[in-house]
Amino acid sequence: MEQQYIVAGYAADAKLPEMTKEDLNKLTHLNVAFGHVRNDAITIEQLKNADVLRKIKQEHPSLNIILSVGGWSAGGFSEAASTEAGRQKMAESAVQLLTDLPLDGIDLDWEYPCYGEAEIHSSPEDKTNFTLLLKEMREAIDRKGAQDGRHYLLSIAAGADQYYIDGTEMDQVQQYLDFVQLMTYDMRGGFQVLTGHHTNLYTPTGDLFRISTEASVNMFIKAGVPREKIVVGAAFYSRLWKQVPARNNGLHQMAGTTGGYGPDFTALAAEYIDKNGFKRYWDEEACAPYLFNGNTFISYEDEESIAHKCKYVKNNNLGGMMFWEYGCDETHRLLHAIHEGMK
Repeated sequence: MEQQYIVAGYAADAKLPEMTKEDLNKLTHLNVAFGHVRNDAITIEQLKNADVLRKIKQEHPSLNIILSVGGWSAGGFSEAASTEAGRQKMAESAVQLLTDLPLDGIDLDWEYPCYGEAEIHSSPEDKTNFTLLLKEMREAIDRKGAQDGRHYLLSIAAGADQYYIDGTEMDQVQQYLDFVQLMTYDMRGGFQVLTGHHTNLYTPTGDLFRISTEASVNMFIKAGVPREKIVVGAAFYSRLWKQVPARNNGLHQMAGTTGGYGPDFTALAAEYIDKNGFKRYWDEEACAPYLFNGNTFISYEDEESIAHKCKYVKNNNLGGMMFWEYGCDETHRLLHAIHEGMK
């Protein structure tokens, strides 16, 4: 039997009605963003398109539809995980959602256990409580699965660097999860003035931060996550630095700004890639493209970098690929590249 790789895509709720049949056929897993944690329970009050999910499930019965809970600056996790009652309540709410909606699983995107950078509550106890929360959730959805004669999925989105491993017990956590989605994007940007790749496969020479998809994968394997449970992330958007010295085509330079969010791939393709004074460069070592116009540096993902990531996943027997976020690529080229690369 040939290996079935995961091709998972995050889609913001607002973008669900725009998803094409062709694109849905290229996915194995659809992560619907986002549910939230309120008063220790998972709530979907923000989701406006639950009816669209029913239609998608009818037309694509083999597609795994997963509710992703959390996201940057979405709190409630630390509080819910801190007591047995809270963990139970959250697990029960997960079971209720699997009952009410055409869902095949739950994905927790707590950013991040033990860290309050996103201005959410955090505690050193998060490290063990996260494990206990996932254990509780796994047991609850397995009970439901036994009743329904099927298996429900439980996954997480994980920060790509050492801080995430330090704030969790990945060797324990992994046993409750079907797979771990590594957010191998935003690996630099928001906090750094040094330009560089934000979703690169390898660490190039001259890169002070040393983080890359490969480095991240190795950290998680070393932390006890089986390689077949590791899903690697691709970015459908860019990171951008301004006031960048015109040396080395802007790569690894001290910029006048931190690397904020840049244009999504739709805009990059229309207005930036080899257009309007921007030239595309390819970093052979990092297997990553970038743009520079003499002042502004843009790190992004394209078909070529995706092809390298897919090959890396296959060569290293990893679980597959995922991306953030569907609505960022109206050209449909990047998902097609993942689909082709993971065949």
